[in-house]
Amino acid sequence: MSVVWAATSPESGLFHPVERRSEVRGLSDRFNELRSRGQGYVEVRSPDREFPVLILAFRDDHAVVHLVSDTERMSLLVGDGTVPSGAGVEVPIMDDLAAVTGDFVLDIDRAWDLVRDFTQTRAAGPLGEWCEL
Repeated sequence: MSVVWAATSPESGLFHPVERRSEVRGLSDRFNELRSRGQGYVEVRSPDREFPVLILAFRDDHAVVHLVSDTERMSLLVGDGTVPSGAGVEVPIMDDLAAVTGDFVLDIDRAWDLVRDFTQTRAAGPLGEWCEL
């Protein structure tokens, strides 16, 4: 199954916004490369639709998942308790680090499983509870 994605460049450490079309394996390879470097930012969507776009931002073992439903709607996936509600972590959003409260932080393995589920089903609703921004 193919997907369209853009991600942090492992060489420069900067977000490379040019989308690529590949099998899920190509996306998985990039994720693994970025994970070995400790952080990354990935956008993924279906090749036949502009939306929804699922965004995975991670640093070390913490991840945040965004959903862009259309040009005017973005949501954050509610966290899994990995980080307490009152605490925060920083994850890369494109090329900058952004602070996110524990309410929206997931374990990196759980977050990657959700991205893989999305690539198979093309549906974001079943992934969990979303909080619209």
